[in-house]
Amino acid sequence: MTYDPPLSGVRILDLSSGPMTALGRLLADLGAQVTPVRLNGVTDDGASEATGDWSAPVGPQIDGVDVGIAINRRGMSTATVESVDDAEWAALLTDADILIENTRPGSDAETLLAVHEIRAAHPALVILSISDFGRDNRYRDWQATTPVLHALTSELSRSGIPGREPVVPPAQQLPYHAAAAQAAVMTVSVFLDRLRTGEGDLIDFSILDGAMQTLDPPYGTAGTGSAGVALSAQRRDWNAERLRYPIVACKDGYIRICLLAKRQWRGMFEWMGAPADFADPEFDNIRVRLGSPELLAALGRFCADQTRAELESQGQRHGVPTAAVLTLPEVLRTEQVEQRGFFREVSLGPGLHAPVPVGVTEIDGCRASSLNAPGPVPGRPDGAPILAGRPRSREGRPLEGIRVLDLGVIVVGSDTGRMFGDLGADVVKIENSAFPDGLRGNLAAMSQTYAAGHRNKRSIGIDLRSPEGRALAHRLVTGSDVVLTNFKPGVAAALGMDYAALRQVNPGIVVVDSSAFGPTGPWARRLGYGPLVRAAAGVTDLWVYPGEPDTFCDTVTVYPDHIAARIGALTALTLLLRRERTGTGGSVSVAQSEVMLSHLAAEIAAEVLRRRGHTDTGGPIHDAPWGLFPANGTDAWVAVTVRDDADWHALCRALDRPDLADDTELSTRTGRDRNRVRIDEAVRAWTSPRTPVEAMDLLQAAGVPAGAVFHAADLPDWDYYVERRAFRVEQHPYGTEPFVMENVQVHSERIADPPLRPAPLLGEQTRNVAAELLGLPDAEIDDLIARGVLEVPQHNSLTAT
Repeated sequence: MTYDPPLSGVRILDLSSGPMTALGRLLADLGAQVTPVRLNGVTDDGASEATGDWSAPVGPQIDGVDVGIAINRRGMSTATVESVDDAEWAALLTDADILIENTRPGSDAETLLAVHEIRAAHPALVILSISDFGRDNRYRDWQATTPVLHALTSELSRSGIPGREPVVPPAQQLPYHAAAAQAAVMTVSVFLDRLRTGEGDLIDFSILDGAMQTLDPPYGTAGTGSAGVALSAQRRDWNAERLRYPIVACKDGYIRICLLAKRQWRGMFEWMGAPADFADPEFDNIRVRLGSPELLAALGRFCADQTRAELESQGQRHGVPTAAVLTLPEVLRTEQVEQRGFFREVSLGPGLHAPVPVGVTEIDGCRASSLNAPGPVPGRPDGAPILAGRPRSREGRPLEGIRVLDLGVIVVGSDTGRMFGDLGADVVKIENSAFPDGLRGNLAAMSQTYAAGHRNKRSIGIDLRSPEGRALAHRLVTGSDVVLTNFKPGVAAALGMDYAALRQVNPGIVVVDSSAFGPTGPWARRLGYGPLVRAAAGVTDLWVYPGEPDTFCDTVTVYPDHIAARIGALTALTLLLRRERTGTGGSVSVAQSEVMLSHLAAEIAAEVLRRRGHTDTGGPIHDAPWGLFPANGTDAWVAVTVRDDADWHALCRALDRPDLADDTELSTRTGRDRNRVRIDEAVRAWTSPRTPVEAMDLLQAAGVPAGAVFHAADLPDWDYYVERRAFRVEQHPYGTEPFVMENVQVHSERIADPPLRPAPLLGEQTRNVAAELLGLPDAEIDDLIARGVLEVPQHNSLTAT
């Protein structure tokens, strides 16, 4: 099948620089014509006050080429404009659908670009204005870096061994990749709505907001690995972390095992030969297992003389999910990566050829990438003939009028549907108590994590195993736009809910499937537990303390689930846009392992080039200090980073150390790096008596990128998140206590805050949905419920609404 890029004809002007150029790459691979613009005074090297100049490095530099920028800008033709007053700039704006910019708030570049004037002159244009901390609050002048973003999202507080400094996760630009996925969803949602209304928008996008909501959100959906403890309440617990998904040394490396469910533990118990020390039925309780260092030691003895391949094979036979902890080079040599064709050799510069990802999704069975030559490019989209006729209340919800059937489970499933619901779509979750969503737990109650992932949805209980149940689901499909699934491989097809079956029911349907490793290849049928996917994708091996290869620190982290959900939602939205042109839907496939590998693309390409004899000419421009420093308090840390001479002199002023600023040996980056220990000692002496917030505030006021390593409980009360309306407290009807929930997903002129519909109990709206969408009379609904085809909440005192 030929790849028909869903964003074909969409024209995007991209004035961004630095790591957020990853956003342009996402949209270009989905077919948009992305034109980087070099606008004098705004993006050129002379605009020192911009967020980052045109050449700001994103990743490793090889032979003088920034590999990250080369990957993000691959295949794009740059437009150079001398002045914002030029007719050429006006013409570019007139011909554009979307404008992306990331000038620094308060800078001359921001003033010169004048996005509000552009908005007034081009009301149909969708403008995405990116900044570190947003433009509508008193933190607008603050500056972020990778460690600062990790710290302020609270994700960093869950990474590392207790008593030691937290560990910054691998992938140099990971928070920016997370933010780019969130920004892409919001931008395409607004553009899709513009096609039916004619009205553009100005989005004030904060990288910190995007990273907090998408990387490892403390008040979002948590994985099953949390063992009933809300992610917002978790602290680093080394023994419990290692026992959630034990990583055990074996004959040729390490193996990771999943022992969360009782059946998995019983399989492990039998596999180990039923040792008497663990025969007590109390070990069926996950909390007992998590509190048993003796069990971890026994697993170590059992695995010590076996290879990773042997343990993977035996684990599968015993029903125990296992995955080898692979190094990144080992991952790239696996049959799975090779057969899936995820990487392709391309030119990144004169004489530089390296492997890069061929998109991060598959559309209609084809790699969604600009490397796959499409057919003729259609004209610029100018309307939405399908969606234009849908009822819309114009309350600031861009996806109003779109219906989504959500069969998704756990984190990826819940978040993909929530993106649609928060933006106004009618999301109907189809489920059944025989196979409940693993996040539900007690079917008659509500957990914080389920409430977070399934707000703004309705629930209908349908037994898809029965022919009548499937027929009812198919009737729902006829009136829907999107179906979301992330079952175990083969389950959707067995239930008649895969794209091959559903397109016969509704040719315009868009079906999203998310899995651990994708629908093809030797690993396609592996179970998709996030930590096992991270191990198999090379991420776990990298997530360690430097020089300590067995200090794996990624357990209390839900990654890349939330990002993969955004990638799925994004691609589905682009297929809805394509449907306006073609009248037909399509299929989306997202492999979580490939989402992770795409975040390491620059590092992978650079390592290949080094092995081929090319010269490493540096990395992102930063110098000492660049890391975490102790602060006053228990497990209290602050991230302090210096990128250039301006940051260095600002730091010296904040520390009141003119001697450091005047030291000629420290006047260059090389000199500072050579004296890292000396500089770090000076910073440590300054941060230690101060609280993390006090140190952060003083440093940011001086112009130094810095961030307190927040714990999850700190976030809702921090003034920045208060000003951005990032959280809200919700008393769920079936919750035992109020829940702290995420609130605003995007700030713009036209998008409203998310609706307040609480997450439903299983089948809570069965009667309502069956009557409204299926047209069933009450007597027939009663009969279907009595026979178990439909299902309502099991708690007799509940009234379905």
